[in-house]
Amino acid sequence: MIRKAIGAIVYQGNKFLIVQKTNINTLQGIQNIKAEWDFIKGGVEKNDKNLHCTLFRELKEETGSIEYKVVKVFKEMICFDFPDDLKEKIGYDKQETTMFLVEFLGDINALMPNYNEISKIKFIEKDKVVEILTNQDTKDYFTKYSTV
Repeated sequence: MIRKAIGAIVYQGNKFLIVQKTNINTLQGIQNIKAEWDFIKGGVEKNDKNLHCTLFRELKEETGSIEYKVVKVFKEMICFDFPDDLKEKIGYDKQETTMFLVEFLGDINALMPNYNEISKIKFIEKDKVVEILTNQDTKDYFTKYSTV
């Protein structure tokens, strides 16, 4: 089964927002994972009318803010297979993530991580993003599209 998701490469000025994820939603509820740095990402839910609704719901859930503007929807998705141990826990084999380029219009200091999933939020310089991100597919995607 394929999980449909969104992802957001969020920037303000010359800095990019990354989040440290420490939990995931599983079929048995929220479970801890080894901390990883990523862009905001999240699954499409039944009640989401479209991908933009999913995007803004996830931005609000993970940062506490709605002060964002969509700049671009990328045509290429991030697609990957879940590890075998995770497949059983979440009920999905693969994920297809539609990526957005999003500008943050608010006050960085007002952002609040959602402690159910996110433990830290920070804006970092563009040249530091790839070295801090955890997953190689996300690093490759950012490298490919950060010049667009």
